[in-house]
Amino acid sequence: MTSARLSRRGVLAAAVTAGLAAREAVAATPAIPPRAQSQILSGVDDIPDPMGDRMRWAVVGLGNFAVGHMMPAFLESRRARITALVSGSPAKAADLAARFGVARCYTYETFDQIAHDPQIDCVYIALPVGLHAAFAIRALQAGKHVLCEKPMASTSAECRAMIAAAHTARRQLGVAYRVHFDPFNRQVAQMIRSGEIGAVRYLSADNCFDANPAFPPHAWRLTKALGGGGSMFDYGIYGLNGTLMMLDDAAPTDVSAIYTTPAGDPRFAQVEGGVLWRMRFAGGVHAQGCSSYAMSHINRQLVTGTRGSLAMDPANVYDRNVAHRRRVDQPDVVIDTTASLPQFSAQIDAFSQAARDNVPHRTPGSMACAILP
Repeated sequence: MTSARLSRRGVLAAAVTAGLAAREAVAATPAIPPRAQSQILSGVDDIPDPMGDRMRWAVVGLGNFAVGHMMPAFLESRRARITALVSGSPAKAADLAARFGVARCYTYETFDQIAHDPQIDCVYIALPVGLHAAFAIRALQAGKHVLCEKPMASTSAECRAMIAAAHTARRQLGVAYRVHFDPFNRQVAQMIRSGEIGAVRYLSADNCFDANPAFPPHAWRLTKALGGGGSMFDYGIYGLNGTLMMLDDAAPTDVSAIYTTPAGDPRFAQVEGGVLWRMRFAGGVHAQGCSSYAMSHINRQLVTGTRGSLAMDPANVYDRNVAHRRRVDQPDVVIDTTASLPQFSAQIDAFSQAARDNVPHRTPGSMACAILP
């Protein structure tokens, strides 16, 4: 598997030259939200690095999520700064470069030239899922550390190829499971570990929304080449990964799932509309969940133990998560948060520190194969 074949042949090349450029051209550049209050970052020394000592990042893919959430998070970072942008739309890249004070821009066709750019240490990949493996491998072969958006790739074979490329290049590969850096989700996980609800017996997670093919950020998700899969890849992965997080990343002993695609729905000609999944863990713990592109929005998670339960609703949206801890012997406890940026900046800083110091990262690329044989 070589970078030339991955980037210039087949359906992925067509997606880069047509799908990505069109997607970015159609979507208007979202407004940059105000800078958040400085936050103490869990697991990272709060004293910021001098600007010249920070890890230097290239952001690949300038869609709504990257521009609206990840790029502003670099402004709150203590360990990182953006030094390059990669986009299929030169005009959009130039505009954002001016707004963020970035000196260099690359296109998808000139991406491999980053190998000769000493001002890039790390690459953040915010492309559609179908393009993750190709660009991650190219970045690793260019000698850069890579943080890739979730899910890491479309297939387990692609995930393993990315992990192998990182091993060969001796570079860090991380998957951007942001909830592992979210103060709200980390607090809930700590409550479970400390025995607040007793021994865990059952978990459920539901992540659904009604996909609109006329809305550009939804449209690419309904294509196999760009979306990789359907709702499970894009949104259900939050519930699946969140379940594993609440169980300290335990590996399931059994996994099963069925498709729940609405019959005759033209949106799902290429990808599945929904999935019902179940997992069983050692000791008798069971988990189940659903994902769907054909339901009203749901984002919730339930953890039930021998002494109580924790109901999270919403569970992992950006800025308004709420959890209720219920026990028969104590008053209910409510946990909520309105903070959005700390999880993104904490994720960036944690990966930067791991890459700089060559230490393990909290969400390594190996997580992408966590439940595979």
